[in-house]
Amino acid sequence: MPTAIVTAIDIHATSRNVLEEQLDAAVKDLQEAAMLTGAHGILVTRHSPGRYTAALSDKVPFGVTREIVH
Repeated sequence: MPTAIVTAIDIHATSRNVLEEQLDAAVKDLQEAAMLTGAHGILVTRHSPGRYTAALSDKVPFGVTREIVH
């Protein structure tokens, strides 16, 4: 049975250490997913302090991770 590809991960953290750990883990997971398609980069969006979304994006070149503040 095929496994679903993770395309977005929501992150909610109350401390800087936890935030860094969750962001690192999310980017690592998304890098693995991006390798399967070879067509997406990773976009990390900051919504508010401690609240982020990391997602595969066709607007970011493959092999690149970008961060924006929303």
